[in-house]
Amino acid sequence: MINKSPVDSLIFDMDGTLWDAVDSYAVIWNTTLDQMGIEHQTVTRADLLALMGSYLDDILDKLIPDVSQRPLLLAQVMENETAMMPVLGGKLYPHVKNIIPALAQKYKLFMVSNCGPTGLENFVHLNGLQPYFTDLLSHGSTGKSKTDNIRFLIDKYNLKSPVYIGDTQSDADSAHRADVPFIHTAYGFGKVTDSEAQITSFDQLPSAIDSINSLIEKKA
Repeated sequence: MINKSPVDSLIFDMDGTLWDAVDSYAVIWNTTLDQMGIEHQTVTRADLLALMGSYLDDILDKLIPDVSQRPLLLAQVMENETAMMPVLGGKLYPHVKNIIPALAQKYKLFMVSNCGPTGLENFVHLNGLQPYFTDLLSHGSTGKSKTDNIRFLIDKYNLKSPVYIGDTQSDADSAHRADVPFIHTAYGFGKVTDSEAQITSFDQLPSAIDSINSLIEKKA
């Protein structure tokens, strides 16, 4: 792993890590399909749970593989998400609201997600968390993978010992490809086979960071 010194920065996934907004995403998808006049069975929470962490176009391929208005539909989904998420919002996981400010006093905080171009900005503004994050990068805003966005943050901010925090195996894979330790939020949407630490509640995160620091000390 890249870490050779104590943890200096935390990079967070969003969905399944900081909040659950799946019900709102289902409303957005169903609204879009109605607007586009596309006949399809209702998009459910269960449909989307199986796809969380995927790129938006991959979600569309799984939901409606034979759609004929693909570019227009994707554009409409993103437009609706930008307009509707500040109203619909999601449910922050317990302890996120009070622990994020405390973490920001010790570490640089970032977010990297595969969401649409305004997803992360909507999240921080809706929840009053924008003062605590140094930078936000999404696949929708950069067109890059999570691994590349993590690497970009490392280079831009000269991060010496970052940790990525997420809930799916693809999150773990992205972090490890960037040579970054991974903390699994086991209360989220996915199962992970290879994390450096795991938490079942957000208030366990400071202890998980301590465990990462212990691993770094042993390897030093």
